[in-house]
This record gives sequence, C-alpha cells and structure tokens, in this order.
Amino acid sequence: MFKLAVVVGSLRKKSMNRMLADNLSRIGSDLFSFDRVNLDDVPLFNQDLEASAFPESVTQMKATVAAADGVLIVSPEYNRSIPAVTKNAIDWASRPPGHNAWAGKPAAICGMGLSSVGTAAMQSHLRPVAVMLGMVLMGQPEVYLTYSKDFFDASEKIASESTEKFLRGFLENFSDWVKQHKMA
Repeated sequence: MFKLAVVVGSLRKKSMNRMLADNLSRIGSDLFSFDRVNLDDVPLFNQDLEASAFPESVTQMKATVAAADGVLIVSPEYNRSIPAVTKNAIDWASRPPGHNAWAGKPAAICGMGLSSVGTAAMQSHLRPVAVMLGMVLMGQPEVYLTYSKDFFDASEKIASESTEKFLRGFLENFSDWVKQHKMA
C-alpha cells in the first residue's frame, strides 16, 4: 500500500473539495494510506521567514510530503486559477532551493468547482507549475467535477454510484502511476 500526501486547496471546514478528499480516502482505502497535509496554520510565503527559521507548520507540511510515495492535490478553482492556499503550499514545500519536497513525487490533480467545467482552468494553470517543480504528473484520467446540491448525500458521501466508480478508476490508475514512478 502506498502512502499519499493529500493537499486540499481550501481552508473552509465544509469545503466541497475536503468532502471530495474524504470520499477519495474512503473509495481508495485499499490502495493508499491517505495523509492529509495540514495547511490551516501555514503562513503566506515570506522569504524573511525562510531566512530565519521555517515555521513549525511548514516543517510539518514538508515532512508529510517528503514521507509520502505520491501526492494528490484536491483543489477548487478560484477565478479560473489556482487558489492562494494551494499555491502557497506548493511554494513553501519547494523551498529553500535544493530542498524541494515535491521533486520526483508521482502526483495527480483533481478537484470540484461550481462551473460546468469543474476545475479545468485551475488544473491547466497548476500542471506547468507541478512539472517545473519536478512532480511526475499523471496526465490521464483527468477529474473535473461540477458541484451540485445533490452531489453528496446527507452523510457527505458521493451520491452517484457512477461517479464513485469513475473515481475508483482514477485512484486505480494513480496507484499504477505511483508504483511505476515512485522514488526508490
């Protein structure tokens, strides 16, 4: 079983992407152990902080990413781009130069948004950043989910069996990807 660092690009407690990440953890519990990266206390990137001492929250985040076999980014789309929370996590974990926690990590991106194309624009902006930082990014299948009020049931589980089946296939493909590309 592979260990995944899961980056949820939203701080909101009832975030649809947090619920999506929770469902992915349930659906793929036989494939991965899911370790949520805590971004709640990560400050905005500031090179002055980096020069003195990394904040404890950043040290913990980097350790979670470093210990993982792969990275799963589950993020919303804000104004057709990458949310600040997601980008901030990426920036901090890539620092300082020569100590990039993302380098060589098999990675996948998915997300849920309100638009009819889900998080397609955010993912198209995030992909070149991930590749530049050395993540080994899975290209297919892509997951662009559109939120609707009946997407989750009352217990916050995905209501549609076909969506669960699709996400199971995504996770199986990602498991194969991690097996093929994980660092020794």
